[in-house]
Amino acid sequence: MSDPGTIVIALGGNAVAPPNERPTISNQFRHTRASLAPIVDLAADGWNIVLVHGNGPQVGDELARNELSADQVEPLPLGVLVAGTAGWMGYMIQQSLQNALERAGIQRSVVTMITQTLCHADDPDLHTPSKPVGHKLDSARQGRLMARGIPVRDGRRLAPSPRPIGIVESQMVHDLSVAGYIVIAGGGGGPPVYRDPKLGLEGIDAVADKDRVAAILGREIGAQVLLILTNVSAVCRGYGTPRQEAIHRLTLAQAEHLLAGKELGTGSMRPKVEAAAEFVRTGGERAIIAQLQDGLAALKGDAGTTIAKEHA
Repeated sequence: MSDPGTIVIALGGNAVAPPNERPTISNQFRHTRASLAPIVDLAADGWNIVLVHGNGPQVGDELARNELSADQVEPLPLGVLVAGTAGWMGYMIQQSLQNALERAGIQRSVVTMITQTLCHADDPDLHTPSKPVGHKLDSARQGRLMARGIPVRDGRRLAPSPRPIGIVESQMVHDLSVAGYIVIAGGGGGPPVYRDPKLGLEGIDAVADKDRVAAILGREIGAQVLLILTNVSAVCRGYGTPRQEAIHRLTLAQAEHLLAGKELGTGSMRPKVEAAAEFVRTGGERAIIAQLQDGLAALKGDAGTTIAKEHA
């Protein structure tokens, strides 16, 4: 088997629980199975693979379950719910990927690891919730949340999202991936933690951005490629306007110029481009943003948007 290197793949939580249908476990398993074809092909090609997944819809639903049952059982804090979703979503992805690999005749083992994401305890973003979680709520539930001081935007509750600065277990992720294991890590961005001078690691009730976490993890394990899979075919200039134009290749300097302007707006693509640029800036060979079904074509340069230090 060839050894093309290490790739970190970031898979969005919406790929598993799209907003237009009920997020039952049956539906989420179905979408998970459908999302894994590119990963099976990468495994067949001999890549060392680390898979990071989002949990925005799932962790918001867990918060809702907490609130509905609060008079019966003790609610769990958000940081613990992030770890919980990393566990059950990891089980779902791990089992589905094991079955897909076996059907393809590929001898690779899959492991899920709960990894902790280091953040600063005084990160100002902890005081200004900005990350949408859960599914869109009806007006009555939105009103109840806002009455309790929980901010809502576009029908979804917002959670604090501090900037990640490191991954506690990155050495273990590296060692497992180079040994041939497919590692599911940084699930839901990983439960955020900070280092207390006396107590050591302590949890934070927040949600880290999984694309930023994937970029940092990629840097820390020496990955060559970061592949961010999303529901948009490429990064676009003037997205949503009549002059919308797909961008297929960017140098790092061009990506940073794009980020410095207003072309990307403040939507979900901006943090993806920021994460991709950070990965390349800190040593990665290239970062790719592509639609889920175009993952392999994008890796070959035939789809999506590739960011590298320079292009030939």
